[in-house]
Amino acid sequence: MRMWADEPRPMNNLDNREGGSDTPASEDAEPSSMAASAMDGVAAAALRSVLHRVHQAAERSGRGPHQVRVVAVSKTKPVSLIREVYDSGHRCFGENYVQEIIEKAPQLPEDIEWHFIGNLQSNKVKPLLTGVPNLAVVETVDDEKIANRLDHMVATIGRKPLKVMVQVNTSGEESKSGVDPAGCVELVKHVALGCPNLEFCGLMTIGMPDYTSTPENFKTLANCRSEVCKSLGIAEEECELSMGMSGDFELALSKWAVPMCGLDPPYSEPGSTQSSSPQLFYCAA
Repeated sequence: MRMWADEPRPMNNLDNREGGSDTPASEDAEPSSMAASAMDGVAAAALRSVLHRVHQAAERSGRGPHQVRVVAVSKTKPVSLIREVYDSGHRCFGENYVQEIIEKAPQLPEDIEWHFIGNLQSNKVKPLLTGVPNLAVVETVDDEKIANRLDHMVATIGRKPLKVMVQVNTSGEESKSGVDPAGCVELVKHVALGCPNLEFCGLMTIGMPDYTSTPENFKTLANCRSEVCKSLGIAEEECELSMGMSGDFELALSKWAVPMCGLDPPYSEPGSTQSSSPQLFYCAA
């Protein structure tokens, strides 16, 4: 899910410092240090803004804030920015790329709950699981092959069962990953019944970029959940839905979702003077 904040702030390049500094930048300070100083507090403020909007949407639909989980999507962002959000009290973070998450995770506290939300290839399963012991969820299981590989590797390294979501291609776009809705139940049954080292916890989709089309994508995923829960004999509350893009996360919350939303911290390309702002990337219910 992707959302622009109401009050974007100008910013420059980010450095890789582990923490912020209270020392004012001098006139002859290095550009990277000045930029990092200007960034202090922005990501935490962005998270508060996202939480406020998500909680408002949840309450409008009759849900309490305790039913909402926020996953801060930190792909391409420096460890210093993640640490800032962590220091504000947040613990759930999402990454798209295996190499990036296995480089970042050892530099950050062990109580972070990492979510992998990118496309996962079979040859990347072992480095992901061994490199990130505190990996909590893989959101993008889209076929039996990747499910089997995850199941086998979890058993091989002896870690506790891994939570996974099945990704569904609800828009029918060839560029999108995910199982076809017609094959969703069978894949979920394979994960839930045939992979003892995996714990099925929900469904995920990435809808069309045209926000006016995404309500139909949401409805399709909600229908998939109903079919999955009926087939497995479980309550719908036991199957989360991960769905939404920036222009429609409030609709997702109001209509179908008890969400897990992700914040993509603000960032600008090096040398850019254009304003950037917090982005909501990901939502699950």
